[in-house]
Amino acid sequence: MFDHKIVFTGPMGCGKTTAIHTYSEVEPVMTEVKATESEVTAIKENTTVAMDYGLVTLDEETRVHLYGTPGQERFDFMWDILGEGAHGIVVLVDHLAADPIERMNFYLGKFDKFLKNVPCVVGINKFDSPAPHNLKLEDYEKAVHERYPDMQVFEVDIRKEEDVRMLIMSLLFAKPKSITGILERLDRLPVPKLVQPKAT
Repeated sequence: MFDHKIVFTGPMGCGKTTAIHTYSEVEPVMTEVKATESEVTAIKENTTVAMDYGLVTLDEETRVHLYGTPGQERFDFMWDILGEGAHGIVVLVDHLAADPIERMNFYLGKFDKFLKNVPCVVGINKFDSPAPHNLKLEDYEKAVHERYPDMQVFEVDIRKEEDVRMLIMSLLFAKPKSITGILERLDRLPVPKLVQPKAT
């Protein structure tokens, strides 16, 4: 069995918890509590304080562990903890935010040390709803490609299983970004069994 770790990160309310709940085959582990700060309650009723966790088996040999980071910066120590050992990172962006590109760049910067070796994709959530700006998908792509030329940017509805699957599969099939990434993939390959020649 090959185990992969995918981390969902992004600002509060961007859809991390929903993504894991949408795609996990087991009941997700959520560390949500009732929000009390006014800046949080204005966005959502509950907030993640440690992590979300889900699991999906893609086939008989491939299992993906899904982790969601807390969105609030005061829990940023969990970002580094969850980022360690990740095989892929999804940065989710709330298209309805007033400054979505600024928020996207903030989280890409926070995970930059992982992105040297680990593939990453960006998912623009809630893209089909009226937004307080005129940003198009091309605007997000331009902002991302200024720093990460090969990074893919997707328009997604994180409530749809097929959209979450698209993000995950794009990471699993991404090209290794460094010799470290290549070695990590080799470590996950099965060790061939030696067949002893039959005695004659």
